[in-house]
Amino acid sequence: MKCQLCYLTNLFTRILLSKLYGSPLRILEVLGIYGPRNITDVARKLGIHRETMRFRVNRMVSRNFVRFHANIYHTNLGLKKVAVLAEATQGYEDLLFNCLKANSFWLYLCRCYGRFEGCHAVYAIPKEHTAEFEDFIGQIVELGVAQDIKLFWSTCFHDVPITCKWFDPESESWTFQWDKWIEEIPRMETKLPYTLIDPDDFVNLADEVDIFILVKLEKDATISFKKLAEMLGMTPQGVKYHFQEHIIKRGLIEGFQVTFLPFDPPISDMFFFTFNFADRERMAKFAQSLLDKPFVLVLGKILTQNRLLAYLYLPRKEFRRFVDSLSKLIRNRLLESYQYVIIDMEKTLRQTILHEAFKERSWIYNHEKFMSRLKELVESADLR
Repeated sequence: MKCQLCYLTNLFTRILLSKLYGSPLRILEVLGIYGPRNITDVARKLGIHRETMRFRVNRMVSRNFVRFHANIYHTNLGLKKVAVLAEATQGYEDLLFNCLKANSFWLYLCRCYGRFEGCHAVYAIPKEHTAEFEDFIGQIVELGVAQDIKLFWSTCFHDVPITCKWFDPESESWTFQWDKWIEEIPRMETKLPYTLIDPDDFVNLADEVDIFILVKLEKDATISFKKLAEMLGMTPQGVKYHFQEHIIKRGLIEGFQVTFLPFDPPISDMFFFTFNFADRERMAKFAQSLLDKPFVLVLGKILTQNRLLAYLYLPRKEFRRFVDSLSKLIRNRLLESYQYVIIDMEKTLRQTILHEAFKERSWIYNHEKFMSRLKELVESADLR
C-alpha cells in the first residue's frame, strides 16, 4: 500500500494558503483529539451542525486531503516495535529495500539518504522472536547487501496530533518560533504519555476478531460496524462489543490519526531523527516540548535508554534553523547528541499488521521462510 502521505496534491497546497484555511485546520485539530468516529462531539466542540461537519469531513476525504487511521498499540498485541536504519552497499540500494521487505512483519519501509544512502524500516515483531529477527537483519549484512544496520527497539509510537499552534490566522502562514521553543524546554513537565514509557511486558490481549477489526480500522478509522459485520459474518452488535469491550477497554489502540501534511510537499522534507540525552529528566522535557508542535508527526522512545526517535516534517527553509536550535540545546546541555536521515517519500510503503499470521490467539513467525526469501533474493541478484 503506497504511503498515505503521498495522496496530498498541489491543489491542497493552494487550499492551505486560502482564507478558509483556519477553519479546516481547526476541524482537523479537534478530530485528532476526539477521533473521526465521534463527529457529533467534534461538531459540538466547534459549534458546527453535525451534518455540516460530516459534509466538510467527507469532502476533505474525497479529495484525498486527509485520511483517518487507528493507531494500533502493538505492545498489547504481544508485538515489539523496532526501527531499522540500514546503510546499503553501494549499487545494491534497491536490493536492500527488497531484502528488508522479505520479512513480512514490516509496517513501514522507505529509502533514505543524507548521512548515508540506504533504507529505513519499522517492524512489529512477536516478542518471542526478537532474537530470530536480529538474526535475519544480521544475515543481510553478512550477505553483503548492507554495510551496516542499526536496530532501535522502541516503545509503541506516539502520534502527535495536528495543532493550530504556530499558525497565524492573520497572515495565513506558519510562524516557526524556534527561540521560544528553546526557552520553554527547561520549564516543561517530566511526565511522559504512557506510549513513551517502557512497558513491563508485551502481552497479547487480542483474539482473531479483534485483529481483523484493527486491520480495517488502521486502513480506515471511519469504517462502520455494519460493514465490518458483513466482512466477518457477524452482527453489528457483535462487532460493537469487540470494539468497546476488547479494543477500547484492553487498550489495543492508542488513538486515531489524522494523516495530513501541514506544509507544502514540493518544498518540504520528512526526517527520521534519534535524540540522545544525559538523563531521563532532560529526555522527558524535550519530548513534552514536541507534543504540540506542527513539525512533529510521531515520537517513540528507545527501550531502556534515554533516547527518543522522531519523524519530523519541515519546510526546507526552516530545517537549518531547526538544526541551529539543536546546536543551542547541546550547548545548554539540554540535549547530548542527535542523528538523522532524510526519508525519500517517493519510495515509501506502508502495510498493516498481518491478520493472516494470527491464529488461535498467537502470532505465526516463520523465520525459516523469511531467511529463505532473503537467500533467494541475493542469489537472483548475483552479487559480485
